[in-house]
Amino acid sequence: MEGTGETVASPASAVWSPDRWVRFQDEVRRRALQARPEAAAWLVIARAARRVMATYTTSFYLVSRFLPLQKRRRVEVIYAAVRYPDEVVDSFPFPPEERDALLGRWREDFERALVVDSLEQMLRSGISPFVAAFTVLTRETGIPPDEYRAFLDAMGRDIRPAPFATLDDLIEHYVYGSAVVVGLFLARVYGPSAPDRMDDAIQSSRDLGIALQLTNFLRDVREDWRRGRVYIPLDILSEEGVGIARLDDPAQEEPLLRAVRRLARAADGYYRRAEESLDAFSPDCRIAIEACIRVYGALNRRIMDSPDSLRVRQSVPFAEKWRVLPPSKYWRLPLALLER
Repeated sequence: MEGTGETVASPASAVWSPDRWVRFQDEVRRRALQARPEAAAWLVIARAARRVMATYTTSFYLVSRFLPLQKRRRVEVIYAAVRYPDEVVDSFPFPPEERDALLGRWREDFERALVVDSLEQMLRSGISPFVAAFTVLTRETGIPPDEYRAFLDAMGRDIRPAPFATLDDLIEHYVYGSAVVVGLFLARVYGPSAPDRMDDAIQSSRDLGIALQLTNFLRDVREDWRRGRVYIPLDILSEEGVGIARLDDPAQEEPLLRAVRRLARAADGYYRRAEESLDAFSPDCRIAIEACIRVYGALNRRIMDSPDSLRVRQSVPFAEKWRVLPPSKYWRLPLALLER
């Protein structure tokens, strides 16, 4: 997910090994336990979460630089809390049973953290620092625990994947947990422009989460298929004459491209709906949200328009990202790259 969501997958060269994840979290725990008071310990973890985000996603990392500092740190903590489970199911070179066990341990950490009073107690009991910091955040922002449980459920389904009959089926039984709830986390961090606009902000976040996840799927159709995953709904594939047994068959490339473009058009509609309610969010977050919509909307259009999107993983060139970002904030981009 560049998750997100973003949860949008990073190139394999950027992925940390399981051992590196263990060492990194152990070091973060050690440094957080040395910090006083508890707010300083949370900040240690947030800074480590920023390193996770900077490692795994260029686009979301850059657009998140437009957020106010406190909200940006909260977004980074959310990102780290969803990145590790996504890596377990997507990148760790383990059999399904071992990935199940790692995901189960992460889930247990979250359930234990929910009943522990302080961040220090969480860390001393062996709970992941990213789970611990995220749990503190849920208490401060009112994120319901069931939303994070839904995210972990969706990650679990990727270990033993099954296809989806329709777009509604895909959204309800996978995208809600994998992306929509992450958008809901972010909506609570961003905050509404007025108390009566929270429902509009939630709906916009839902639409953007769906759009981002669909774009993510369309970047890696054949790679996902090789992992046993088919995210393009079966009814779309069937209507275009595509059989899922051999999505890498050159004879299927044209009909599969048509299916990809249909789903990209659906994603484009969700990006447009998300942007229509941009004024529902707190003014200090709109630049970041709008930048996210523009960058990933541009990526979605590249997927929709390119004749090579099944053979070449699409991305938005930096120069194009620069053009879609707000000119008044250009100065933040070199600073963000230095931070990375």
